[in-house]
Amino acid sequence: MTPFEWTMLLALATVWGGSFFFNGIAVRELPVFTVVVSRVALAAIILLVIMRLRGERMPRDRRVWTAFFGMGLLNNAIPFSLIVWGQQHIASGVASILNASTPLFTVILAHVLTRDERMTGGKLSGVLIGFIGVAVMIGADAFRNFGVNVVAQLICLAGAVSYAFAGIYGRRFRAMGISPMSTATGQVVASSLIMLPLVMLVDRPWTLQAPSLIAVGALIGVAAISTALAYVLYFRILATAGATNLLLVTFLIPVSAILLGTLFLGEVLLARHFAGMALIGIGLAAIDGRPWKAVRTTTSRKRETTIS
Repeated sequence: MTPFEWTMLLALATVWGGSFFFNGIAVRELPVFTVVVSRVALAAIILLVIMRLRGERMPRDRRVWTAFFGMGLLNNAIPFSLIVWGQQHIASGVASILNASTPLFTVILAHVLTRDERMTGGKLSGVLIGFIGVAVMIGADAFRNFGVNVVAQLICLAGAVSYAFAGIYGRRFRAMGISPMSTATGQVVASSLIMLPLVMLVDRPWTLQAPSLIAVGALIGVAAISTALAYVLYFRILATAGATNLLLVTFLIPVSAILLGTLFLGEVLLARHFAGMALIGIGLAAIDGRPWKAVRTTTSRKRETTIS
C-alpha cells in the first residue's frame, strides 16, 4: 500500500477504536437502545448529506431496500446493541479485543455458507489459536463463577458473530451493482428505522434525564467520527487498496481502544487480556498469511545474501 493508504488505514483503526471509547462514555448516562439509535440516526443524516453533495441518489428498488434492512440488522442494530450492553459491565478495551475475533467467525461461516471461501490449513490453525486467545481472555471465571462479567464478554462475542454474518451477507451488494456509499448509507438508514420502535417502547427517551454535554459529545462522536467518517474511509481504502489489505485494520482497532480507555476512562486491563489479544493477533496473522510470507521472504533473502 502507498503511504497515503497506510495513513487512511491507521485513521480508520483509530476512529473505529474510538467507538468503544465513545460508547463507554455514553452508556454511563443513557440506556443501550438510545445510544445505538443516536449513533445510526445521526450517521444516516450525515451520510445522506454527503451523498447529496456528491450528486448520488439512493436506489428505490424494493429488493435493494430489503437487502439494506438485512444488512442494517446484522451489521448495525444487533452488534451495536450487544456491544453497548456489554460495555456496561466490561472495559471498552476488553470489548474491542473480543470484537477483533470477528474474522475468526467469518472464516468458519464463509466455509459453511459460501462456495469460494473454503477453509484451509492456515485458516484453521489461525481460528484455533484465536479462540484459545478468547478463552484466555475470558479466563477461569467462566467455570468458577458465571457472573455478569462473563455474560458481558459472551454478549460482545455474539456481536462479533453478527458482524461475521454481515460480512458474508454484504457480498450481495456488489452483484446488485450498488455503490459502496449507497450501501453504507442504506444500512444505517434501515437500522435507524429498525431501532426507533424499540427505543420508543423500551427506553422511552422522553422520560430520561437530560444527558450531560460530555454524553452528548460522545453520541455525536460515535455517529460522526466512528460511523459516518469511518464508512467513508472504509470504502475509500476498499476501492484503492482492496479487501485483503483492509483486513489489517482488525489488528489495529484494539490498540486505539485500549489507549483511549486507559488514558481517559481510567480502565485497567489484566495480563490475561493482553495475552488473549496476542493470541488473537497471531491467529489473525495465520488467517491472513502475509506476515508468515514476509518472514519466509526475508529469511530466503538473508540466506541468498549469505551464500553469495
